[in-house]
Amino acid sequence: MQTFKQPLSKDAELYYLKRSQSGDTEARNILVEYNLRLVAHIVKKYNNFERDMDDLISIGTVGLIKAINTFDMDKGNRLVTYASRCIENELLMMIRQERKCARELSLYEPIGTDKEGNEIRFLDIVECEEEDITEHLCLEEDVRQLYTSMKKTLEHRELQVLTLRYGLFGFFPHTQRQVADQLQISRSYVSRIEKKALSKLRRAFDRPHT
Repeated sequence: MQTFKQPLSKDAELYYLKRSQSGDTEARNILVEYNLRLVAHIVKKYNNFERDMDDLISIGTVGLIKAINTFDMDKGNRLVTYASRCIENELLMMIRQERKCARELSLYEPIGTDKEGNEIRFLDIVECEEEDITEHLCLEEDVRQLYTSMKKTLEHRELQVLTLRYGLFGFFPHTQRQVADQLQISRSYVSRIEKKALSKLRRAFDRPHT
């Protein structure tokens, strides 16, 4: 279970805020580290079985960093008060984006072939423009099979990358740079993980032949 450091004292917080706002990256990182407990407390209300807690904390941490970078010490408030609003805003923005982009995904990566040998893309599976209810149900079943295959086939980090890149499981799609920033890894590493994960899915995904 992940543990977080206790909050800084008021004097220590002020000291690191002054250093951070003078351009001291190390001071900013210390403020982030000592306020992760606040992030974890706030994201609990947004956690459900379809959202990964680590991803939520990453998004909440973005809000925390924004708060540290824009906090006005002259107003006399504690950072925790201002940061709470910024973290909430970042999470609420995520939810709004999820709703907006749920059906507007860029899912063009091939993941396998159908029984006629035609290439299947994420988009082909998720997209449903047919009015025929039977076709609609078949597509929904494909989506369920795809998600099941992803959870069984991919390692945790691979699942994280594809989920963020292609807006799966209720998330909205990210660029490789956004994924890299959120997971705190390099963009080239994101690209390698993505290619490896898609290669695994191409081998593992098998449409039922009826």
